[in-house]
Amino acid sequence: MIQTASLVGLVKTVLIIILAYSIFKYITRLLAPWILRSMAKKMAKKFNQPPSNYNSSNEGDVSIDKSVKKQRSKKDVGEYIDYEELD
Repeated sequence: MIQTASLVGLVKTVLIIILAYSIFKYITRLLAPWILRSMAKKMAKKFNQPPSNYNSSNEGDVSIDKSVKKQRSKKDVGEYIDYEELD
């Protein structure tokens, strides 16, 4: 049996979509301040923590960390020749 679309069914579908959108918008308005407040608390807590690479050494102590230098490859690419262009 073939069913055809009716105007009443279309109106019901549109009303359900509008109702669902309105409910979603209302709920987000209620929950948005709570979500933003919790995010702000997390960011403030993270901001107030000392950095992970922070060393608690005495003030005035100096430490020097040497970095490892990479070895350059000694490929012989040939002799460099400086030249001038003639007009």
